[in-house]
Amino acid sequence: MLTILFAAVAIPLNADELRPAVLEMVEREADRWVMEWKLPVTVSRGQGALPVASPVYPEACEPIGDPAQRATALTVQGRQELRCEGDLAGEAFGLSELLGNSDAIARLVPLERPVQSFRLTSDAPTATILAQTGTWQVLRDYFVIGAEHILFGWDHLLFVIALVLLVRAPWEVVKAATAFTVAHSITLVATSLGYTGLPSRPVEAIIALSIVFLAVEVALVLRDPERRTFTRRFPWVVAFAFGLFHGFGFAGALADIGLPQGEVVPALLAFNLGVEAGQLLVVAGVIALLALMRRTVPVAENPALKIATYAIGTIGSFWLIERVIG
Repeated sequence: MLTILFAAVAIPLNADELRPAVLEMVEREADRWVMEWKLPVTVSRGQGALPVASPVYPEACEPIGDPAQRATALTVQGRQELRCEGDLAGEAFGLSELLGNSDAIARLVPLERPVQSFRLTSDAPTATILAQTGTWQVLRDYFVIGAEHILFGWDHLLFVIALVLLVRAPWEVVKAATAFTVAHSITLVATSLGYTGLPSRPVEAIIALSIVFLAVEVALVLRDPERRTFTRRFPWVVAFAFGLFHGFGFAGALADIGLPQGEVVPALLAFNLGVEAGQLLVVAGVIALLALMRRTVPVAENPALKIATYAIGTIGSFWLIERVIG
């Protein structure tokens, strides 16, 4: 059980890296399209940053000229003009491959028809263009993306775990998690709809600070179980306050992915519901793990919690220093 708890926090130190590749194919005029992409890079010795995949356009399309590409620190962005003949329904477009558990968002933007959005995976790196699209497809894809962002967005994940370790009592955990949900939903929706926003760098630093803060609180409680700090007495207040900044972080990830034109509200709703589903799964898993440990190996509970707490605090401190000094 100690090994399981330690593995839960023995994670990569590059937090919040759920930034899927994005591919968009836009019709500019009859039979003229532009494909644009933003792909994560891999570093190859002697060749610098290279995209992890290459775009795949429909067979009915021919490239016009050479693609234009430029590299940034983490991505390769490109643009290719296409001449496409006839109806593209049934044609495939997307990426040549996707590695591991990575995914991508592909969008088709016709002139006179609804936008089509697709989630690409390593098993299905291309999508088939539909004759007609529906809201259900958007709901499904953005729900999965939201759930993945909380489950693989390591900084948000560690905050939720630390919150459960601090509060412990199931009903108090529910109240704190609800406050966190309400708070980050407010800033996620407001930022995504353009009503507010904050620069990403200070937001990411505050998110790291929230992890360190909770880790310190958990360590104090483990040292003195009778200690009644403000955070332990009113965990929902702290969860709400930090949740506002986590919402800005979620909005930043969603901005990188993009929202489909004409389906902004369903996509935003589905993403937020996916985040909440992933969060509830984490909360339930940690509570169940603690209960199982308390029943089977109670003598190991306190040492395991100390190891987990110090691991969370160490990782959070690393992120905080990295994000402050850049």
